[in-house]
Amino acid sequence: MRAGAYSPNHIGNDAAIFNIVADQLRKRGYIVNVYSEEQFIKSDGVAEPVIVDMCREQQSIKLLQRLEDEGKLVINSGYGIENCTRERMTRILLGSGIPYPKSLMVNTNERIIDLMRRNGIERGWIKRGDFHAMHKEDVSYVRHPEEAQEVLQEYFLRGIPRAVINIHLEGDLIKFYGIRDSNYFFWFYPYESGHSKYGHEAINGPSRGLQFDEAALRAMCQKASQELDVVVYGGDAIVDPDGSIRIIDFNDWPSFAPCRNEAGPHIAKAIMALIKKHSV
Repeated sequence: MRAGAYSPNHIGNDAAIFNIVADQLRKRGYIVNVYSEEQFIKSDGVAEPVIVDMCREQQSIKLLQRLEDEGKLVINSGYGIENCTRERMTRILLGSGIPYPKSLMVNTNERIIDLMRRNGIERGWIKRGDFHAMHKEDVSYVRHPEEAQEVLQEYFLRGIPRAVINIHLEGDLIKFYGIRDSNYFFWFYPYESGHSKYGHEAINGPSRGLQFDEAALRAMCQKASQELDVVVYGGDAIVDPDGSIRIIDFNDWPSFAPCRNEAGPHIAKAIMALIKKHSV
């Protein structure tokens, strides 16, 4: 299970989807043992040949990678979880040609005011680059480069060495959940649904119902899940007024809060298919 520190404002939701998937696997005849992330680290792994995880702790990720290298089936892969940390994710998505905001990757002790202006970034988002967000301050909206410089200095004082600066995109914010190589996909408008982790949805405000190609979004997310090496995923995207779509965040195994009862069986089926493929 995911340690509470990595489920900010979503501890119950993260636990709920994990338990639903475990129950679905049990109903299909699998023996499922559940461990906390702390137990996993303390015991230096588990004996079971298949590991289904929502881990985020750095020690857990390294341990998952080692167990995967030793031949265990790990879902999501420790390498995929690491790929979803902000700077890695930004480099992979941009390098794969997946639509993503114009971005800068910087040291937190850099002077960035002129750099942002040269790149046409006025309003933007400062995000810690080294790891997953754990606090509201790990993702900060800024209205101009001078404010960005102040926020970056705060990151430096907090001991965060690297940050990603994304240009702010105008348009409809949508949240999505999916499973790689599965027909299951769900999206919604988080602002209207009151679904929030840190309240950042208010920046873009109410959705205008801008038209977009849902099949294109699904295909974009499937490609991102393959490039990032995550099976169970979610994230956020912006729909521009012209209907174009850009992913702004991509996460390894989110809460599926608004659709977890529907998603749970699909996640379990995907895990079963991977087990069958791994054992051939």
